[in-house]
Amino acid sequence: MDSGTPPYPPLEDRPIKNTIALFDVDETLTPARRAASPEMLRTLELLRQKIAIGYVGGSNLPKQQEQLGAANRPVTTMFDFCFSENGLTAFKMGAELPSNSFIQWLGEEPYKELVRWTLHYIADLDIPAKRGTFIEFRNGMVNISPIGRNASTQERHDYEAYDKQHKIRETMVALMREKFGHLGLTFSIGGQISFDVFPTGWDKTYCLKHLEDEAKKPGGIEYTTIHFFGDKTAKGGNDYEIYVDPRTIGHAVKGPEDTLKQIKETFDL
Repeated sequence: MDSGTPPYPPLEDRPIKNTIALFDVDETLTPARRAASPEMLRTLELLRQKIAIGYVGGSNLPKQQEQLGAANRPVTTMFDFCFSENGLTAFKMGAELPSNSFIQWLGEEPYKELVRWTLHYIADLDIPAKRGTFIEFRNGMVNISPIGRNASTQERHDYEAYDKQHKIRETMVALMREKFGHLGLTFSIGGQISFDVFPTGWDKTYCLKHLEDEAKKPGGIEYTTIHFFGDKTAKGGNDYEIYVDPRTIGHAVKGPEDTLKQIKETFDL
């Protein structure tokens, strides 16, 4: 996906016009918090010649630019639809779509209560390592990490193994659901080291609203077949809701290599 890439057919002229493939980012298109492989980018280029493609990730746009784009290659030019923060920040063919805000929805006082509780809880956690950025405020959600998002790649791997054994995130999420359930929030575990907190309904299915809204516009396309590829598809994972949504065909993947295999098999590449 570089400057030498031939132009893609307009959306209305794609050979399979009413089909779109949506992809989670971490552990689906890329290794967690790392860059996509050249083979993955080439495969997406080929797929985009046939159907519309998009990504839907919990992280913000700068992180997705780091993983999928390059200095001379904006990620918003590489996909037909870009859904950052589950679609709270969204782009179609490089043009920004309407956005939404977590803090406006929740209010400052309830948010401060949530932050106070979270920082006290993490401070008292006895885990092998802690780094920094335990709460990351985003436009459409907050991301909470017991070890901290500043952890190195190896520290992330080590924490993920520890978390699977000791259920640090699972326990914390259960307590937060009990404490803050009245606020109408969803707590969704994703990636290796963190979980997301957002208004109920603002999970990855939020991006489908954009597709529906765009279909109603003049010249809009109704996507009657929506494929979704993700790794955290079990209940409680941040791909679960869109994976089981009746509007999508869900594909559970075990990592980027498996994603490549399933893309080639599903779309005859």
